[in-house]
Amino acid sequence: MRPDTPAENVDHTAEAARLERTAGLYPEDAEALLLRAAAHLELSGDRPAATALYDRLLTSAQELDSPALVRALKASNLWEYGHEAEARAIIDGLRTASPRDPAPWLIIAESLEAHDELETAEETFTQGATLFLTNETEPAATTHPLLYGRHRVRRMLGRPHDTWDDLADTLHSSPVSLDELHDPKRVWSLGSDNPAELAAEISRLQAELGAYREALSRPFPVAVLHWPATELTELTSAYPTLSSEYPSHEEHLSTIESSLRELSASGTGNLGIVTGTVPSYEAFAASEGSSPGDVTLLPQYATTLAARGRAVAWPPERGAGCWCGAGRQYGECHGAAN
Repeated sequence: MRPDTPAENVDHTAEAARLERTAGLYPEDAEALLLRAAAHLELSGDRPAATALYDRLLTSAQELDSPALVRALKASNLWEYGHEAEARAIIDGLRTASPRDPAPWLIIAESLEAHDELETAEETFTQGATLFLTNETEPAATTHPLLYGRHRVRRMLGRPHDTWDDLADTLHSSPVSLDELHDPKRVWSLGSDNPAELAAEISRLQAELGAYREALSRPFPVAVLHWPATELTELTSAYPTLSSEYPSHEEHLSTIESSLRELSASGTGNLGIVTGTVPSYEAFAASEGSSPGDVTLLPQYATTLAARGRAVAWPPERGAGCWCGAGRQYGECHGAAN
């Protein structure tokens, strides 16, 4: 599916089948590809088939990067087509296991919220946020949705603002405040005869849709290709024509960082880095019927890796290790000049 394909024009069943076929070709990327396939099946209405894909991942002999995420998605999907008891059991198990990843917490809390389990949803949002909030001045971006969801549920429950609600308000960048977006009485504005009330509600909805469109505008990042030192040495030794593209590993790393900063400065969002390997690149070149020494294949290879879910977001979060693999924090390495 092209990144700019409108959602209403997507054949979700066909896209799921394509992703399953791709997963068969690239077993190392099966987790990311099959999760996307399952999402398309859910959107197509074939929820039992989506559950089958989640089960396929959970019973696979290959170790998963995020088994808790797969279980959370399975629970959410099961509840949507009548398997409430099984979904609740999975959710309870995840809350007990306390995964160290915000995504499963967000999914199960929102599932509880969607089924009007507001008290339990608030507890789950709070339980998850407690694991990830530290004494740093700004929480990691991955924890923001937990704070926003907690804020939303607490508004629906009529809870007074607390410290974390204030923090959510501070982190929220939309021109419409969270208090307005999460106002339980907003729904009544849509039935109002007052043009001013309707206009205000339309502006709020536009702000929400803008945030969703920004998140969904590109299903995978604009990615820059990174070669570890050993892989780059092997690559340029085997294909000398690429030496002009990669004069040295140090220059290669510097070019990656400068290219990403230029893209960011130009307004391009959703940036990432993909790490190549020579065998993978050679296989890609063979699939394209071209020589690995063709320099024009490199950006295509990077895009393919990103589409297979191999991209790591850039810039790294505060305190995270540098993308180059040197073992230092990003802010002390390639991010030092930021």
